[in-house]
Amino acid sequence: MSKSSRRYKAAAISKVSVLGRCDHVRMPRVRVLMLCLFGVLVIAMILGFYLANDTTSANIQVHVPDLTRDKLSHKPSKPTSAQIRRLVSQVNGQRLWYSHLRPILIERLPGTKGSQAVREHIISQLSLLSAGWSVEVDSFTSPTPHGQITFSNVLAVLDPSVPRRLLLACHYDSKALPVTPGALRRVFLGASDSAVPCAMILELVTALDVHLRVHKQQSSQVTLQLVFFDGEEAFEEWTPTDSLYGSRHLAELMSQTPHPPGSTHTTLLEAVDLFVLLGLIGAPDPLFVNHFDNTARWFDRLISAEKRLHKLGLLSSHPVEQSYFKKDVYLGPVEDDHMPFLQRGVPVLHVIATPLPSFWHTLEDTEDKMHAPTVENLTKILVVFLAEYLKL
Repeated sequence: MSKSSRRYKAAAISKVSVLGRCDHVRMPRVRVLMLCLFGVLVIAMILGFYLANDTTSANIQVHVPDLTRDKLSHKPSKPTSAQIRRLVSQVNGQRLWYSHLRPILIERLPGTKGSQAVREHIISQLSLLSAGWSVEVDSFTSPTPHGQITFSNVLAVLDPSVPRRLLLACHYDSKALPVTPGALRRVFLGASDSAVPCAMILELVTALDVHLRVHKQQSSQVTLQLVFFDGEEAFEEWTPTDSLYGSRHLAELMSQTPHPPGSTHTTLLEAVDLFVLLGLIGAPDPLFVNHFDNTARWFDRLISAEKRLHKLGLLSSHPVEQSYFKKDVYLGPVEDDHMPFLQRGVPVLHVIATPLPSFWHTLEDTEDKMHAPTVENLTKILVVFLAEYLKL
């Protein structure tokens, strides 16, 4: 082999060697490029997944209630006949009369020991229940014709964190009747005004205790609030300043209390779906009429409950299916604890006997004038009403 051949072979070998080195240099760059592309693809997939999750989360945000819309669109449930039988079977007339009512039938003027005793009785009865009520005494001092008096509303809420409330109320104070000079002083007991309504409310939540406990655990959008007002009665003549002490105070307080806590645009007052006020209940053959057009549909539920319970044979001393609640009768409004709430736009259902009983604001408003079957019947009707509204 000539030198030229050796040179050629050497050159060839050298060329192959160079080409080999070039291939080794290019391959890592391709791999790096591929890895970069793969990395970009992975990042894009992760970003896409994150954005998808973020969008989903945005779509599953916690419901922020529109209190006005929700209360207007609220629809009651429709319990079966069997469910109604079970619900009203829990109403105990003996318990209502002897455990709830009797301790209230004392003189209970605001700021007195009698008032305190009744207040403690109400709180004690609520504390016995398994539903777990949040109870508060709302005390305040106000000028009256008899000087500065301390009043105390009793407030009980099933679940304070819930957006909306069905408010069930009565007043527990009694009236100071003028004493005739030389006459023997007798105590005004105010059985229908409003010891019986207070006892009915206590029986309602006692009869529904298990159902209310379950309702509380279900995180509903509406809860039940009870209010036992102090100072409904005037000390002298009824005037805008000498009457409704407790309700005027509470309406103002609720209108200034943010709800839910921390809210900058809604208050506890706006959280009230419906204000149901009981008054002057206990006499036989009462008549209840609808006072406000905007709550007519809820008055209709009372009519329906009375008719249904009558047809099921669950009311006693009740000869016709519609004895108590009459729709097409109007006897004029009655000033009562609902007024400060009504004036602030709260929907009101005023369950008050009209015409007023003949013994209204007299010493004859006593236990013996009360008709136990009527009181028990009305309690059963309200049990159905509450069960429908709260969907128990």
